[in-house]
Amino acid sequence: MIIHVLNTGNFKLDGGAMFGVVPKSLWSRTNPADTNNMCDWSMRCLLIEDGDRLILIDAGIGDKQSEKFFSHYFLSDENSLSPNLRKLGFTEDDITDVFLTHLHFDHCGGAIKRKKDGNGFEPTFKNATYWSTEKHWKWATEPNPREKASFLTENIIPIQESGQLKFVDRVGDYTPNVFNNFDVFFVDGHTESMMIPHIQYKDKTLVFMADLLPSVGHIPLPYVMGYDTRPLLTLSEKEKFLNAAVKNEFVLFLEHDFVNECCTLQPTEKGVRLKETFNFSELF
Repeated sequence: MIIHVLNTGNFKLDGGAMFGVVPKSLWSRTNPADTNNMCDWSMRCLLIEDGDRLILIDAGIGDKQSEKFFSHYFLSDENSLSPNLRKLGFTEDDITDVFLTHLHFDHCGGAIKRKKDGNGFEPTFKNATYWSTEKHWKWATEPNPREKASFLTENIIPIQESGQLKFVDRVGDYTPNVFNNFDVFFVDGHTESMMIPHIQYKDKTLVFMADLLPSVGHIPLPYVMGYDTRPLLTLSEKEKFLNAAVKNEFVLFLEHDFVNECCTLQPTEKGVRLKETFNFSELF
């Protein structure tokens, strides 16, 4: 198995929305905001080479939305999925599996592209199986008013229409062996049935954090995003995970942290806190 980091661009989101009830005077210590109260965030994906499989975890925001849409998020196109894939010697057609942690637009937008003639949409990865969960798919296609703006029809329905959609079976909160050395932990606080991959890699457990832990600034328990649909459930899920991460010495891969790619955790008198930060290449 070989794992690569793929950067798909940076964007900005409101700091207050990203940290919920936590005062700006506290969260701005780790995530400084601009004059519009916007903080910088990354959109990192992982690409896994494993035998005859080439697995992409999440796909960034994509480029098919309108200029007005992108203006709300100050998208930086310094990095995008396809060019970075080609730098590794691959094309979109080489991807065998697209594993979508959840279907919010900044995680799945790049998985669907506009057709060349401009009429409609199609999968970016025509030879890939797209993985979601049945519960989350229903949640995303019949969205509640709070999340409706994050579930864009053009990002989701073309997956089903293509015939490339499959569902990961959810067995309680943990499903082992979705792929080789690839297990899934399910959480429901941010959105219904978000999947958190646990990958056994070079004697370590690498955990793709998605939106359970967007950045190192979110490690303290009360630091929960305003976007989460069930914040109190996030608290309990996060506490369970952080304790497991310390006990098992997990390496956390941070999809959205603008500065830090990976981190480890340690117990302290104040609870679980940051131990070290590093780039993926420094450890692996």
